[in-house]
Amino acid sequence: MRVLVVAKAPVPGLAKTRLGALVGDAAAARLAAAALIDTLTIAAATVGPAHCHLALTGDLRRAVHGSRLRRLLSGWRVTAQRGASFAERLVNAHRDAGPGPVVQVGMDTPQLTPELLSSVGERLADHDTVLGPADDGGWWVLGRRDPELVAALGDVPMSTPTTYDDTRAALVAGGASVASVRSLRDVDTAADADAVAEQAPGTEFARTWAEVAR
Repeated sequence: MRVLVVAKAPVPGLAKTRLGALVGDAAAARLAAAALIDTLTIAAATVGPAHCHLALTGDLRRAVHGSRLRRLLSGWRVTAQRGASFAERLVNAHRDAGPGPVVQVGMDTPQLTPELLSSVGERLADHDTVLGPADDGGWWVLGRRDPELVAALGDVPMSTPTTYDDTRAALVAGGASVASVRSLRDVDTAADADAVAEQAPGTEFARTWAEVAR
């Protein structure tokens, strides 16, 4: 199994913009950087850096904690996202990741654990794909055996209250068997940040939220 992280460089004004409206762009970028640090750390701890791939949009040289993030990416394969829409970039990220079992996450679930990622990989033993719902109607993880299975998502609207249902339907329509795993909460709002920080108090994200929310 390999892990694919699809993420945005945490540049002020470009990352966590919904939180930015509440805490300011600089603080929102700090929170995005913290969530990405947690995600990269857990991915590498689960499968090792040589089995990790980051599909990135944006410039880490302009990002909060850019130097630290680049150090964490030592040994990773890093490629630029390609495509006009997020769905198109997602499809291309999976193609760039190549064949074989891949578990893909974003940067909005800093409460990730190696056990959660491994459980998704285990479900790929008897399913073509694995999809984990997010509490807001989207999804937090997509596992797949073959990258072309993800091509079915090219026309699925992302970031809507029905994205999980629409994604699952598209995968099934494309001929894939789909296993489900537990739901997680994405961090998009202050209420989300409170809940995730309480759930995972030892994370970089929780520490940063405690500083920002004071």
